[in-house]
Amino acid sequence: MRNVVVEDAAAAVEGIKDGDTIMMGGFGGAGLPLGVVKAVLDRGVRDLTLISNNAGSTEDDLSLWFEAKIVRKIVCSYPRSAKQFAEQYRAGTVELELVPQGTLVERIRADGAGLGGFLSPVGVGTVFADGKEKIVVDGREFILELPLHADFAFVKGHLADTLGNVTYNKTARNHCAVMATAGRTVAVEVDRVVNVGDLDPEAIVTPCIFVDRVFARSSR
Repeated sequence: MRNVVVEDAAAAVEGIKDGDTIMMGGFGGAGLPLGVVKAVLDRGVRDLTLISNNAGSTEDDLSLWFEAKIVRKIVCSYPRSAKQFAEQYRAGTVELELVPQGTLVERIRADGAGLGGFLSPVGVGTVFADGKEKIVVDGREFILELPLHADFAFVKGHLADTLGNVTYNKTARNHCAVMATAGRTVAVEVDRVVNVGDLDPEAIVTPCIFVDRVFARSSR
């Protein structure tokens, strides 16, 4: 029977390399796989493109990546409260693609659904529309927003079975579920791994078809 459980965070990030694009789940600290954050640092990779809701807010989250200067570009909706990012952005050493939060999620969802993009009214007539294709539908202008995908998607779940079916803890679900559909390799940090059949099928949010690796945070 299929078993996607790996030993620890180090095994979960195996294969990551310089220049990769990384999706990182979380809304602040909720749903952020902290074990993965540190494991990526230990790999010593550089020039990452990070897709995340935010750029960190404390000393023990994504701020660690900016402190280590391993991020070349970030695509996010809320970079404020991130001191390390702000300093590097002002110095011109890191790029920022600022995306409205709903648009960010929908661009990720579009990739997971196999869509070529979607039409959004958000940002029409503002700087968010600069350089993007405009399409008029029934006399109303829309922006063509393109999908976002990643080499790796790292997310935080609550429970997972050995097949890779995942549940989430309330709002810690945030961006994690949609990111799990848009990564070439998807690794999930969970509180506990259970046996197949222990999860209520109605409670499974991310089915195993999307998941490549799972590890329990207690194992790191």
